[in-house]
Amino acid sequence: MSGENSNRATLASRMSKSRLRAPLPSTAPESSRCPPLTTPVRTTARANHAGEYSSRRPRPCRGMGVPDTLPRMADRHQSGIFREPSSHHVFLEFGFRDAPKQLRLDGLSVAPISTGSEVVAFGPRLTASLDVLTSPPGMRAFAPIEGIQGFSAPATQQDLFVWLHGAERDELFARALDWREALAPVARIAREEQGFMFRDSRDLTGFVDGSANPKDDARFRAALLDGELAGGSFVLAQRWLHDLTGFWALPVADQERVIGRTKPDSVELTGDAMPPDSHVSRTDIARGGEAVKIYRRSSPVGGVRDAGLYFLAFSANLDRFDWLLQSMFGLSDDGRRDRLLGYSKPVSGSFFYAPPLDVLLACMG
Repeated sequence: MSGENSNRATLASRMSKSRLRAPLPSTAPESSRCPPLTTPVRTTARANHAGEYSSRRPRPCRGMGVPDTLPRMADRHQSGIFREPSSHHVFLEFGFRDAPKQLRLDGLSVAPISTGSEVVAFGPRLTASLDVLTSPPGMRAFAPIEGIQGFSAPATQQDLFVWLHGAERDELFARALDWREALAPVARIAREEQGFMFRDSRDLTGFVDGSANPKDDARFRAALLDGELAGGSFVLAQRWLHDLTGFWALPVADQERVIGRTKPDSVELTGDAMPPDSHVSRTDIARGGEAVKIYRRSSPVGGVRDAGLYFLAFSANLDRFDWLLQSMFGLSDDGRRDRLLGYSKPVSGSFFYAPPLDVLLACMG
C-alpha cells in the first residue's frame, strides 16, 4: 500500500497548493494529446479524496434526498466505494445461469471486501431472488437509450458485479481468478475489464477525470441510501470506447470546449466560454431546483486498439443515472446532446445494487 499512500500524499500536496483563477479556454500551444506527467493540476473543486467518515457535524447538503443520518450510512457501506486512489482495477460482470436463493461461494475469503479492496453489487435478478437481500425501491434493469441524431447506449444487464482495486496488479489478478473459480458452477464472466491509473488521474483523452466529484461528507449523501437500507448504493457500470484519433485531431481549445474544462489544469469554463453542449454542461444538471449528484469511480481501460473508459458511478437514487444519460443523449427538454458522444460511445450498460457491508457478508454465507 506504500504506492497508494505516496499517491495520496502527492495529490494532497497538489490540492493544498491550488488557487482559483479565472477559468478561460487555454491558448497555449499544448499537445493535442496528453499533457506531460509533470503538468500541475489545479481544480476549482474536487479531485480524488481519501479518508473515512469524520466525526464533525455534517455540513448541510441540498438535493441529496437523504436525511442527516450520516453516521449510519457511513458505518455500513462497503468501504471500497470511497477508497482511493488505486493504481489498478479489475471489473468483472457475471451472468448467472439461474437466479439463486442463496449465493454459495465456498472457500472465497471475504477479507478483501471487509478491508475495502473490492466492491460487490447485484443486478435486479439477484436482488429479487436472494433470500437475505432486500431489493431497494426503484431497482430495475438498465434499459437501452435511443438518443437524438442516431446516438444510442446499449443495455447489457448482468447479474453480479465485482470491482477489485489496489496497488498490485498481480494480487488483483489472483483475486479475480478466485472469484471466477468460486462462481464457475453457477455463473460465467460476461465482461472483464482491466483498469489503470493514467498519469495524474487523467482519462485517456488527456483530461483530468472526476474533478466534479463530491468530497468529504457530501460523498456519502450523493452515493449512499438511508433508512433500513442505509449504506447501500445504486451502481451504474458502462464500458465506453474512445475515438482518440478523432478527438486529438481537434485543436486543444476545441477539445476544452467539448469537455468544458481546461486541459492542463482542469479548471471549469465559465460564462460564454462554456458551451451548452459541453460534457460539463450536459452533466451538471438539476431536478426540481436541486443539483443531481453522483459519485464517480471511473477508470481508463483497454489497449491501444480499444482504449476507453469503464464508467462506474454510485448514487443514492437510481433515477439520477437516467436523468444524466437523458441529458447527454439529447432527451431532456432543451434537446441538446453531449458533444463528447461524437468521440466516445458506450458499448455496455448495467445497473447494480451494492448492499451494506453486513448484508453483503450475510449474502456470501
